[in-house]
Amino acid sequence: MDIKGKKIIVTGGAGFIGSNIVDALAKENEIVVIDNMHSGSRENLSDALKTGNVKLLEMDASDIMSVDFSPDYIFHLGMYSSTPMYREDHHRMSEVARSTVSIYQYAMKHNAKVVFASSSSLYNGLPTPHKEDLAPIPSDFYTEARYYVERLGDLYNKMHGVDVVALRLFSVYGPKEKSKGEFANLVSQFLWDIMAKRQPVVYGDGSQTRDFTYVTDVVRAFTEATKLKGFNAINVGTGKSYTLNEMILKLNEHLGSDAKPDYIINPLKNYVEHTLADTAKAEKVLGFKTECTLDEGIERLISYYGAKG
Repeated sequence: MDIKGKKIIVTGGAGFIGSNIVDALAKENEIVVIDNMHSGSRENLSDALKTGNVKLLEMDASDIMSVDFSPDYIFHLGMYSSTPMYREDHHRMSEVARSTVSIYQYAMKHNAKVVFASSSSLYNGLPTPHKEDLAPIPSDFYTEARYYVERLGDLYNKMHGVDVVALRLFSVYGPKEKSKGEFANLVSQFLWDIMAKRQPVVYGDGSQTRDFTYVTDVVRAFTEATKLKGFNAINVGTGKSYTLNEMILKLNEHLGSDAKPDYIINPLKNYVEHTLADTAKAEKVLGFKTECTLDEGIERLISYYGAKG
């Protein structure tokens, strides 16, 4: 779905996924980016800001009510985006809840649709392939926060008619992850390691699996989701998973390297062992399927970082 001539707010728009969304839409839409720069950077928006259609507000998403703008869509990615962030500070759950209530209130005031980044981690411990009708059992503070945001979205739709789509994203990787540092996807982290002649550190024996999804497909999912009404929770994944060992093998093949992983004892509780999206609902209600394979995504990432001559 092409989006043109719209007014859009992107929270977390200077971060990894958010900046890719802004890049895709900046030329033909008016965009306000709200980002507190926790894991974002102005550099991620360098091209988009040159269009003159993008305004960057360095502030928390919870302060959105002060923004004088009447958007058609709000893409909400301005939430702490990985489990370790919540281990550092459990109060981040309440920060996510507070900011999201502000988002929904703002959407209600301006009759805007909300599409936000939920997570495949909600399915931790449940059988694969993961279907949206499985009842999530939050296993850590990150998944509890994301599931709460989903439940709030359902309530705001039922009580106030706000259209909300929760996109349950599966292991997203791609350009502009540097600002996430240690919180970046493992494809990117392992690529950086191999480029720097470091051993990728793998928890356990590398048999854990992930449904790796390239960011351009995620951008398409966000734009397609704007056509939905009501409340919807939808998987965004490829429907194919790889072990971490297989992913590292592919990195080596594409880089012409022979990096050996450093296998260590898994130090984490509630570690996600397997992810695999059931994509039937996305195909049915959005007409959406991913296009980029893991091999293609790795090649694009190598090209982006200039790792191959």
